[in-house]
Amino acid sequence: MIERIDIGTRMSKIVKHNGVAYLCGQVGAGESVTEQTRDCLARVEALLEKAGSSPEQMLQVVIWLADMADFAEMNAVWDAWVPEGHAPARACGEAKLARADLKVEIIVTAAC
Repeated sequence: MIERIDIGTRMSKIVKHNGVAYLCGQVGAGESVTEQTRDCLARVEALLEKAGSSPEQMLQVVIWLADMADFAEMNAVWDAWVPEGHAPARACGEAKLARADLKVEIIVTAAC
């Protein structure tokens, strides 16, 4: 069974299947990479909760940065946020994001 939550025309914010929650990519508000990453992770937490999951249950995370020069700044926020002992498999790369003002996008897959 597939459960879709917050279904839109283009995408669902959450898709659940076989005990796994797939979140749509999350971006955050703010001027800096730090601000955008913090806001983005707050949005991730809210979606995980809505899916019946939590940061401790993350399986995989893919992070896209508009500029890899921001890797250390993003990681400073990430490292303070990710639950100790529960770091997911993770990849990070550089990509042109949907809008010029976006600096980071985070995609999460978690057990639920």
